[in-house]
Amino acid sequence: MEATGGSYTGTTKNGRMEGKGEYTFPTGTRHEGDTKDGVFHGKGVLHFPNGSKYEATWENGIATQGSLTFSDGLQYEEQDWDYCDGYDRRFFSERCSGLRPAGESQLTDLHPPREIPDLCYDCGDGFYDPTTRVVTSYTGRFLRNAGADRKYSNRTISGIFLQVF
Repeated sequence: MEATGGSYTGTTKNGRMEGKGEYTFPTGTRHEGDTKDGVFHGKGVLHFPNGSKYEATWENGIATQGSLTFSDGLQYEEQDWDYCDGYDRRFFSERCSGLRPAGESQLTDLHPPREIPDLCYDCGDGFYDPTTRVVTSYTGRFLRNAGADRKYSNRTISGIFLQVF
């Protein structure tokens, strides 16, 4: 585990994760739940640094059933997903609380919005600077480089396999 940059706290068997525990990835994403023979197995929750979470049932390291909840409380629905489609572009908070009055447009899901530098874009876990092609956290910490072919959506989740580009 330490060879990959992660850390584990919990029960082990023959030097491998076994039973209940918490594994933390180098990205800061944490898995809390059941493990077997060194992999996620049984019920577990992935907690992402931005506050989103993925609750799942795992079989030998593969999520077989799960649900994703974004940090703002929006629940992802695999069927009939109608959030931010071509017909309804409202933010989740606008869907829950209604639209702001005329002249007080909401530019992000947060109101008031986070302050980000001019000519940069909000990625949900930080801001993207197209000049440097770097994503930086809101507190100024480096998060990642952006590739030339990557486009960031307004629902970015930092994690191991749920990143949205």
